[in-house]
Amino acid sequence: MSFPDITPSLKAAMPELRGRLLANQSLAELTWFRVGGPAQVLFTPADEDDLAYFLAHLASEIPVYVVGVGSNLIVRDGGIAGVVIRLAPRAFGETTASGDVVTAGAAALDKRVAEVAAGANIGGLEFYFGIPGTIGGALRMNAGANGGETKDVLIEARGVGRDGTKHVFSNADMKFVYRNSGVDPSIIFTTARFRGEIRDAETIRARMAEVQSHRETAQPIREKTGGSTFKNPPGHSAWKLVDAAGCRGLRVGGAQVSEMHCNFLINTGDATAHDIETLGETVRERVKANSGIELHWEIKRIGIPD
Repeated sequence: MSFPDITPSLKAAMPELRGRLLANQSLAELTWFRVGGPAQVLFTPADEDDLAYFLAHLASEIPVYVVGVGSNLIVRDGGIAGVVIRLAPRAFGETTASGDVVTAGAAALDKRVAEVAAGANIGGLEFYFGIPGTIGGALRMNAGANGGETKDVLIEARGVGRDGTKHVFSNADMKFVYRNSGVDPSIIFTTARFRGEIRDAETIRARMAEVQSHRETAQPIREKTGGSTFKNPPGHSAWKLVDAAGCRGLRVGGAQVSEMHCNFLINTGDATAHDIETLGETVRERVKANSGIELHWEIKRIGIPD
């Protein structure tokens, strides 16, 4: 399907815009699942000022969504009406270290942040080495793995509001909870500063090797997947609940619950977004019937069902 092309009117309303606007741009190749329909408009800002300018001049009734590397995301088959903003690594991916502080753009890969920290003998950020996303997503979701979370290391984050206003958020301002933050969902994060601890390089590298080994041996990282599908309920592991409900290997169309780690859904080759989401909902129903526990999605789902 395709949406009405609103890019000419946007360009006319924003003569100083420097970023790129694309109409009816496919999003499937921007997600790890490799599924989903088009964005009515895909906007790639030139920098933070360009992003702020765009938002300040964008009509308030036009919906805005943000995607990173699409690692924890399902874009539904009908696509997304409105504007999808993607922060490009070239403009928002710089990562630097000074003392015990690492500064990273929102488009920086979490793994890259861990690598830069290690190169400066900064420990405490090794857990990012095992998270296949960007810092923007880490800030929004309080991303964590292997015993560490974003809330443990964040000093402050910068972001731009829906009206184009720039904001700075302290760690406390972020109101972090398990796999989420309390910041207004319309805020688009642009940069963050993290504090670790100076440690010897050998210890840091050994910890990163442990993190990588865990991913390679326990997770289907070479499949088309979206990472952990469901949040761990208090006192429980989501994968154990899924397994106990008999869902390991369960299929809907081209989507399958991973045999290796059953809190991962995979696209076996020809899945649609509908297949994947239906499979996830089927798993939730079976877990509820088996254990009485309701699983909640960790993967973000956006767009129009087809």
